[in-house]
Amino acid sequence: MRITTVGLDADDTLWHNEGIFRLTQARFLELMAEHAEGPVLEAKLREVEKRNLRLYGYGVKGFTLSMIETAMELTDNNAPGRLIAELLAAGREMLSHPVEPLPGVEQALAELEGYRLVLITKGDLLHQEQKLAASGLGDLFAAVEIVSEKDASTYERVFARHGTGAAQAVMCGNSMRSDILPALEAGAYAAHVPYPLIWEHEMADAPQGHPRFAELGSITELPPWVRSLS
Repeated sequence: MRITTVGLDADDTLWHNEGIFRLTQARFLELMAEHAEGPVLEAKLREVEKRNLRLYGYGVKGFTLSMIETAMELTDNNAPGRLIAELLAAGREMLSHPVEPLPGVEQALAELEGYRLVLITKGDLLHQEQKLAASGLGDLFAAVEIVSEKDASTYERVFARHGTGAAQAVMCGNSMRSDILPALEAGAYAAHVPYPLIWEHEMADAPQGHPRFAELGSITELPPWVRSLS
C-alpha cells in the first residue's frame, strides 16, 4: 500500500517542551515551599491540572492557571499577591521560551519530501502557531491541525481532510497515549519516537505485535521506515 501522508506531533517530537514545564514546576515548588512539602504540592498540582484539562485544554496558559489555583487552594485563598505575580511571570517566560528543532528533525523532514506532511498537535492555538513560526519548519508542512484532543476520530478526520485517509497515513510522535494508540485505532500506521521526559497524563503501554506500529530510536529513522511501507 502506498503511503501518501505523514502526520507529526510537535511538542517533544519536533522541539523541546516537557523540560520547560518541569523547570517551571520546580520553580513553583520553591515558591510554595513555606506552604506545603514538595510531594504534597506535586500531587495537588497534578490533581488540579487533571481537573482543569476539560476547561482549559493543554498548554502553558492552562498550566499557569492550574498553578495559581493550586496556590490558592493550599493557602485557603490567601496567596500573597507577590506569589501570584511570580507565577504569572513564570507562565510568560514559558510562552516566550526560544524554540529550536530537536536533533535530526530538519534532516528527517527534508527526506520526507514527496509525502504530504501534516502537523497535528494539541495545545493553545496562538502559542502553537508561534512556536511553529519560530521553529522555521512551517513551510515544510502542507497543513497544520491544532486540536483540543487526539483520539481516533481526530485522526480519521485529519487524514481524510489532508490526505487519502488513515489507511495510507503515518503518525509519528513521542506520546503513546495521544500519538500512537488513537492513530492505530483510526487505521493509520504509527511510529513512536521516545523523548527522555514524558508527562504523566501522556503515559500508556506500547502496543504489542501490532503490524502497523514501529518503535524508532530517533526521528532520523522515520523516512526509511515510511519508504519501506510502500
